[in-house]
Amino acid sequence: MLKKLSTFLIFFLAFSFSVTLLGNDSVKRYFPTTLGSYWVYVDDDKNELTRHAVEGEEIAGETYHAFSYEPELEELFYFSRYIHPTLYQVNEKGITFVFEDEIEKALKTRLSKEMELLRGILELDDPDEANFTFTIDAKAQDHFYLLPTPVTLNEEWDVNEIKATLTIQIEEENEDLSIDFTILETGIVLGTETVKTSAGTFEDCLKVEYRTETTAEEDSVFSPEENNPPGETVTTVWFAPNVGIVKLHQISGYIFLDMIPDDADLPIVIPPNKKKTLELKNYEIKPDAAEGE
Repeated sequence: MLKKLSTFLIFFLAFSFSVTLLGNDSVKRYFPTTLGSYWVYVDDDKNELTRHAVEGEEIAGETYHAFSYEPELEELFYFSRYIHPTLYQVNEKGITFVFEDEIEKALKTRLSKEMELLRGILELDDPDEANFTFTIDAKAQDHFYLLPTPVTLNEEWDVNEIKATLTIQIEEENEDLSIDFTILETGIVLGTETVKTSAGTFEDCLKVEYRTETTAEEDSVFSPEENNPPGETVTTVWFAPNVGIVKLHQISGYIFLDMIPDDADLPIVIPPNKKKTLELKNYEIKPDAAEGE
């Protein structure tokens, strides 16, 4: 009996230690910031993106790091808020990205593509039904909380929130339809894994899942009770110790199109959700001069 109890206690203490160690580990280990470091990522279509750690700036007495990108992002539809921050901080609070208006512009681009897709679908059945215009207003939090400190398993946190309004002007009916919705993104650390990429195999990677949930406001045309939560995006990001982000996998739904009821009798089936993967191909992390002193 005592032997079994002793074995149980050893296992319990070992497990508790691993969770505590992960919980108190510095996030800086998972997101190096030294100048001159670079990361080359490749997507499913073999497109490459190189991210360089460059001189940051000081705002209101606080120091912010910065990245430069090659090639520069020309179309915001391909903007990834996990990869393309304007500025960022890594401190005792965690990893925080700072954006200007990139998130809002990317959302507007995404919604515009959805509306044009809907227009094309409606034209197949009745061109008059496609006779509409639309406007999009959006406001996102400028801070994006990528990873908190301490890093705690299975503890959810709020990453970012976007408030948006889609207004559709139907010319024939001289009527405006307005949909107000909120997109809340949360994050959760699922554990650690070994990840294989083109740049090599990385052990003890933090596996973090980011999930968005879109809800329509009560007084909107589409009530949240009538449909499943639309526009859900699930993004999994792996952070390797002393390297940073080594892999990203994302499945994204539609924002507005997923609000359309199943019995709307559209002439064709809406294309399925989009998937994309980004993985590290090459990198170099410069030594931290402060740590060498």
